[in-house]
Amino acid sequence: MGKTIIEKYNLRDKVDLILEENQIIIKPVEEPRKGWEEAFKKMAQEGDDRLLFDDVFEDENFEEWK
Repeated sequence: MGKTIIEKYNLRDKVDLILEENQIIIKPVEEPRKGWEEAFKKMAQEGDDRLLFDDVFEDENFEEWK
């Protein structure tokens, strides 16, 4: 027997309902930053969370922003 629609399309507790051209579209809610916290913790533990470049450049002039 095949998977249910819920399993096949990875639908969980929350879904997006989209009404479009006389259709109802059901999509799983996306979590674009899912897992970031764990990834950042791992990076910090491994010393891989340093800045790639200084946040202030030597020739930066803050007076022009006033």
